[in-house]
Amino acid sequence: MNQPLQSAYTGYAGEVTSLEQRNRVLRNTYWLLALSMVPTVLGAWLGVATGITRSMGAGMSAIVFLGGAFGFMYAIEKTKNSAAGVPVLLGFTFFMGLMLSRLIGTVLGMNNGAGLIMTAFTGTGVIFLGMASLSTIIKRDLSSMGKFLFIGMIMLIVAGLANIFIQSSALMITISVIAIGIFSAFILYDLKRVRDGEETNYITATLGVYLSLYNVFQSLLSILGLTSSSD
Repeated sequence: MNQPLQSAYTGYAGEVTSLEQRNRVLRNTYWLLALSMVPTVLGAWLGVATGITRSMGAGMSAIVFLGGAFGFMYAIEKTKNSAAGVPVLLGFTFFMGLMLSRLIGTVLGMNNGAGLIMTAFTGTGVIFLGMASLSTIIKRDLSSMGKFLFIGMIMLIVAGLANIFIQSSALMITISVIAIGIFSAFILYDLKRVRDGEETNYITATLGVYLSLYNVFQSLLSILGLTSSSD
């Protein structure tokens, strides 16, 4: 009789430990995500103040962005289980803020530029809160979403690179609208993976959610900037 009781207790303790671990990863993800906004803002401010990214053409800017982003993501993957993981991630977010400064500088040049940036920031926050809330409500497994979202992301990258040469405002708005949908779903997907215990590394989890938030904000700001400039 003691054996079944012991097995049941062991199973219960394992569930509690697993739940505690999931909550710890989720909590660390939220804290690191909040911290990552500081170097992002600093990078964006430095880029706007110095104009370092505005001096690059669209093609060169895309090359630097893709090369730097993939280089940093490779380094984050290699250091995610070491003490260097967090500094490398924060360095990446500084770089992303620097690359975002080109768009921010353009929008700030408009009459209502500061208001547009605050609107995009608020919209991104609302989307994040909505997806974070959904991740606590939805009980079904969302693992199957991953491959479809990844395919959609690749198509967006290809369309975005093509639009560097096409220079179509209508295509840019279309890409941005679709990007908001895809990366909003990515936020839900990544947070749900943490809650389900599928992602146990908070640095990796933070990277995924950060990239989604970054793309949602950039897409919202692009739409607001393009629609305001056409008025």
